[in-house]
Amino acid sequence: MAESSDDSGLLPRIPVGEWVDTAFDWVTENFEPVLDAISTASGAGVDGLTDALLLPPAILLAALLALLGGVLRSVRFGIASLVGLLLLISMEMWEPAMQTLALILVATVIAVAIGIPVGIAAAKSSRVSAVVRPVLDFMQTMPALVYLIPAVTFFGIGVVSGVVMTIIFALPPGVRLTELGIRQVDGELVEAGHAFGSPPGKILRGVQLPLALPTIMAGVNQVIMLALSMAVIAGFVGAGGLGGLVVTSLSRLDLGLGVEAGLAVVILAIYLDRLTSAFGQQRRGFPSFLSRGGTVTTTAAASSRSVDAPVTGATDQNARPEPAR
Repeated sequence: MAESSDDSGLLPRIPVGEWVDTAFDWVTENFEPVLDAISTASGAGVDGLTDALLLPPAILLAALLALLGGVLRSVRFGIASLVGLLLLISMEMWEPAMQTLALILVATVIAVAIGIPVGIAAAKSSRVSAVVRPVLDFMQTMPALVYLIPAVTFFGIGVVSGVVMTIIFALPPGVRLTELGIRQVDGELVEAGHAFGSPPGKILRGVQLPLALPTIMAGVNQVIMLALSMAVIAGFVGAGGLGGLVVTSLSRLDLGLGVEAGLAVVILAIYLDRLTSAFGQQRRGFPSFLSRGGTVTTTAAASSRSVDAPVTGATDQNARPEPAR
């Protein structure tokens, strides 16, 4: 212990924590209107979506969600979803589950709206990628509970802090997998699009995004899963929902309540995971929504195949016919 104290005295102490406190105080004092606007918009979004999800009868909404799963994935998944959602209703976990679902949806929409454009910019520019990558590494390696401190500092106790910390925690996979998906698109298809005179925006919409859609949807899937895990931790800052029930069961050592809340989280996680995976598999109809006036993907792919195909027509024409016997 004495050697450790002597070694620490050789280097001056760097007050990183004090610098961070000063920076947070400066942001709070100078950007208070912006923080208030974010708080109002986020709170209104979560509350409005929660009211919309709780407006229809629980059994009716459960049947509609199961029907959606059956149409997008399979009849078996639709039946399993209906059984799981009815179990939520029977455990009286429907209302907190809808509160958690509203928080997840709001946080996911904002995270995807930020992550996909940043991922596209990183895929287009190596400089942007070099700047974004260490930031994403920092966001992913920081312990999840640490995000509670700045969220509460800026927005106080409540659902808004839960939304903000969920967005920050769930954002990196959307950026990384969007960049990865666009960079993995075959360069010959992009060059064929340029050869046909398509502008970069149309090549992005008609070639790169449709071909990168499975990878992008995998990123959206990961965003949703991380948002769900963080929504539970957000119960520590008063976000409510299933996370609040988990915190309550922990403080009371109520095993039954904890198991019910955890089972409700598992049901939501499986449903959202399978549903977003089904969206990623249905990529064939996606280019028609992105490209205007015809798809560039089909033309570029046909051009690439025609370039690679051996030219046999000229040799057939130049060949001399065999004399008839």
